[in-house]
Amino acid sequence: MKIVVKFGGSSLASAEQFKKVADIIHADPHRRFVVPSAPGKRFDGDTKVTDMLYGCYDLAEAGKDFDGALADIKARYDEIIEGLGLDLTLDKEFETIHEQFRLKAGRNYAASRGEYLNGIVLANYLGFEFVDAATVIRFDDAGNFEADRTDLILSSRLKDVEYAVVPGFYGAQDDGVVTTFSRGGSDITGSIVAKAVHADVYENWTDVSGFLVADPRIIKNPEAIEAITYKELRELSYMGASVLHEDAIFPVRKEGIPINIRNTNKPDDLGTWIVESTCRKPKHTITGIAGKKGFASINIEKDMMNSEIGFGRKVLQVFEDNNLSFEHMPSGVDTMTVFVHQSEFEHKEQQVISGIHRAVHPDLLDLESGLALIAVVGRGMRDTRGVASKVFNALASANINIKMIDQGSSELNIIIGVKEKYFEDAIKVIYDAFITNAAPAK
Repeated sequence: MKIVVKFGGSSLASAEQFKKVADIIHADPHRRFVVPSAPGKRFDGDTKVTDMLYGCYDLAEAGKDFDGALADIKARYDEIIEGLGLDLTLDKEFETIHEQFRLKAGRNYAASRGEYLNGIVLANYLGFEFVDAATVIRFDDAGNFEADRTDLILSSRLKDVEYAVVPGFYGAQDDGVVTTFSRGGSDITGSIVAKAVHADVYENWTDVSGFLVADPRIIKNPEAIEAITYKELRELSYMGASVLHEDAIFPVRKEGIPINIRNTNKPDDLGTWIVESTCRKPKHTITGIAGKKGFASINIEKDMMNSEIGFGRKVLQVFEDNNLSFEHMPSGVDTMTVFVHQSEFEHKEQQVISGIHRAVHPDLLDLESGLALIAVVGRGMRDTRGVASKVFNALASANINIKMIDQGSSELNIIIGVKEKYFEDAIKVIYDAFITNAAPAK
């Protein structure tokens, strides 16, 4: 059996946290491959090492003295090394970093050093082999991740390795230029490693006991989810739920590898299982609620729109011509609404409006800004009648007007649009309707 374990920044922020991580790893000999993030915050008001590296590199790039900033970063690692009682020095690594900063090696290189250095420390502490991600994670010359090449290289490299630490978040192009995934990309690295070694389980250790039904900043002490499918997680992650990087789902999904979200500070908690499919019935009708603010809608009206062949294509072509993607597109017989990210749309709004007028000659076109989208997601919704009605009634009882509703053919989710000022209240009343005041799903 092989288990790949990824630990987030809060799990590796200090020597004390390193010791917890080591105890977890040594508690199960099947935990053979470890993917660490850079040290996170040790306390409220602290700074993540990645942010310290960005700040330090910005000084170097501006031609300013960055020695003090780099020394502060080294002090963070020295504190961990000393706290663990290791006979280890990172002097040579920091000399290299100093030189590369002076040569302006790039922000990707700068950001990646947090994971790189933490990987060296953790491998030394565990007695595992250190595998530099730059030697096994491949990006092309344009900075795009090369999944198939990486899988071949990584599989070959780890084939005869018993225990290894592979830093998260970064890789390299063929010429050695370090390239990173988007923020939170260590989740992706963990998934890539799990696929390459044909792991039985991918454990993702963080500072919460699994995936929560709703954002704890909005709902006080929301319930944890026992089991969630890849599809449900994808929907919730895309709509803002942030426990796991959404792109981390794809590599393990292709292999049918389950993900277990666990809490480093509460290792006995079972956490949340993320699986391809499950016979396990959900505790509630819905699995989770998530949402995002910052949307605008373009509302188009035209008599007999439904009989005009190519109407929708012509409208969407205008958005494509302006390099704009859309989120949702609910429509009626004579109406069509396109939801877009407001920040991307604002500086192109007049071009889009004039383009739509030229393309389809609408009877009426208006814009609405300051909207939020909320996703109510759950596999239990397929077998339950009246889910949409329950959502409507909950929002109506709180005097929240619905600007949009959209449900996919999979019946896995319902998307609701509301004004941003009602965003938090909408999530609260939906949570209460389906979780707090509801009987468990049958």
